[in-house]
Amino acid sequence: MQKLEITALPELDYHGREAYKTLRSNLQFAGEDVKAVAITSCTPGDGKSSVSMLLAVSLTEIGKKVLFIDADMRRSVIMGRHRIAAKKNNGLTHYLSGQCKLSEVICETNVEGLSMILTGPVPPNPSELLSGRLFKELIATSREDYDYIIIDTPPLGSVIDSAIVARECDGVAIVISADTISYKFAQKVKNQLETSGCKILGVILNKVKRKGGSYGYYGRYYGKYYGKYYGEYTSETK
Repeated sequence: MQKLEITALPELDYHGREAYKTLRSNLQFAGEDVKAVAITSCTPGDGKSSVSMLLAVSLTEIGKKVLFIDADMRRSVIMGRHRIAAKKNNGLTHYLSGQCKLSEVICETNVEGLSMILTGPVPPNPSELLSGRLFKELIATSREDYDYIIIDTPPLGSVIDSAIVARECDGVAIVISADTISYKFAQKVKNQLETSGCKILGVILNKVKRKGGSYGYYGRYYGKYYGKYYGEYTSETK
């Protein structure tokens, strides 16, 4: 099994730690049948990749065995943001395209209890790969080996990949940045998810402005990073 070294997990302050404990507890109270969870967002810049990763780490802190799948195959930030070092980079793309076995893409990490599947190279057909037989088999097999499967997916307001992933999951959560989008647009994303038949677990409100004007750890990083790939927001998001 490949080995990954995660060298840049953020150190959360008290409020951040408590927020993830609450999120973790809410996920547990969703029921023992909720094991595979997709995390998406309405727009680029909501911080769903960091939320996904930190939720996965938080679950390992209570002894859970967790598989984190980076399914944002169009524009992943996981390796760069968390400075993940890997000798080989077999990833989800390689497995879904039939180039290697599942055992060759699951990686152990230096976080006890956490395994990961990285994205691999950007494919020309992410939606088609995610809707294929091999992704279904990946989720089915992983259910037997892990307590939780946390899947980071692209913003649903930009591409349809998240709804495709959600079909194979037990629940999906939407990350939304405070004061950034309209109710109408959030409702549109919710309706898209409902067509997948997956249970919507709720909304994770991110980047809430603290007293004094601070946004906390996430800052404004994601909007600049994703914007170059997914494009600018449309008027519907405002």
